Amino acid sequence: MTDTATGLPSYADLRRRQDAPPGSAWRLFGDADEVGTLNLLTPERVRRASRLIRTGEVINLDLPLDAFDPPLIASRHSHQHHLFANNPFHRDDWIDSLYTQSASQLDGLRHIGHPDHGFYNGADPDRFREADPYLGINRYAEHGIAGRGVLLDVHRHLAGAGTPIEQGTSQSIGPAVLDATARAQGVTLLPGDILMIRLGWVEHFLHDLTDAGRARALRPPFRCPGLEQSHEMVAWLWDHGVALVAADNFALEAWPAPAGSPFVSAAERAGTVPRTSHTGLMHRILIPLLGMAIGELWALDELAARCARDEVWECLVTVKPLTLTGGAGSPANALAIR
Repeated sequence: MTDTATGLPSYADLRRRQDAPPGSAWRLFGDADEVGTLNLLTPERVRRASRLIRTGEVINLDLPLDAFDPPLIASRHSHQHHLFANNPFHRDDWIDSLYTQSASQLDGLRHIGHPDHGFYNGADPDRFREADPYLGINRYAEHGIAGRGVLLDVHRHLAGAGTPIEQGTSQSIGPAVLDATARAQGVTLLPGDILMIRLGWVEHFLHDLTDAGRARALRPPFRCPGLEQSHEMVAWLWDHGVALVAADNFALEAWPAPAGSPFVSAAERAGTVPRTSHTGLMHRILIPLLGMAIGELWALDELAARCARDEVWECLVTVKPLTLTGGAGSPANALAIR
């Protein structure tokens, strides 16, 4: 097998596996592993990332929990925030209907399984109960997430090249565009990086559109630009040793997946499993097969402006998901420290 810079097999080699699902990283980090690519965030890499702090400037990477109201997905309802007081000099609060992935979020490894092969590392879904920590987002919280963050401002790069992203479409962004953006910015990805990809969708949806425009955009078929669904894209992420990949769009990848996506499962092709909105998504490779951490709907506009001003596209990034036992996802609680 050919090792990448991470010391792990390449994605091409993983696709030839016969001792595990083809294209999977199962057992590469141990038979009982529950954090996947976060294993690439070694203490040495975190220590090196801390040296990137130059000014001590801290930038929030989270949208407000109520940024999308109505929610982008109808099954995720708007949360209800309640305040109460036991006396005039006291306040407590609670939240009803808080969907942990309704705004800036981190997907846990329970979130998505593969229709043919199941969940990451062969996890038993019968254990996916609220009180069981097995493969829950709590494992990410316990491990901790901190490392070198790299921002690829694809939105700025393509607009500057005269080919801006067509917001409101399912335009796909492939590896060649990511490589061109990195070259233009003079930045090189390293194993264990926290990769942030700015597509400009959050800015467009929340600030460029009117209320009526947002309502129209959410009518079926809802479309959003993102990473292309291809084995080349998966190989790019895996072979670069990305520990966590996040973007400022709805699903990281283009939505919906095209009919010709290579990630339509064998069961779906045969008709033994019904097709869903997840059919053809790269999520089904990145999360259950590779154990890759994924972030969506991150607030990257302020960070992008600072990076462009200074022409420095790397920083320390920290992410602190909720220690929610058995959770499938969490608000990201992400910070960039420059």
